Amino acid sequence: MLFRIDPTAGEPLFAQLATQVRLGVARGDLAVGERLPSARELATSLDLNVHTVLRAYQDLRDDGLIDLRRGRGAVVTERAGADFATLRDAVAAVAAESRALNLSPETTLALLKEALS
Repeated sequence: MLFRIDPTAGEPLFAQLATQVRLGVARGDLAVGERLPSARELATSLDLNVHTVLRAYQDLRDDGLIDLRRGRGAVVTERAGADFATLRDAVAAVAAESRALNLSPETTLALLKEALS
């Protein structure tokens, strides 16, 4: 999986990394048992501080999407292997309805966050 960050974005770098892994899991790009790059390797390739990558990995661990083990690195967990097809279809329907109503992405996200809380 190719990771990209945008240092000029308002979202923190660790959050950008975590979001990319979450999307990779939801899309099926990352399989159960797949190893992610080591924190040091990923930090070097993206020119980041290793603690930034570790923060992203810790957030993903806290969500149950990866398992962190010394010597093994970060591995995608069984929980991440859930079938997200139904959820992807529902999100696509929400996006289509939002576009039909000419809602901004920010408004759509605010409505979705409200529904999730």
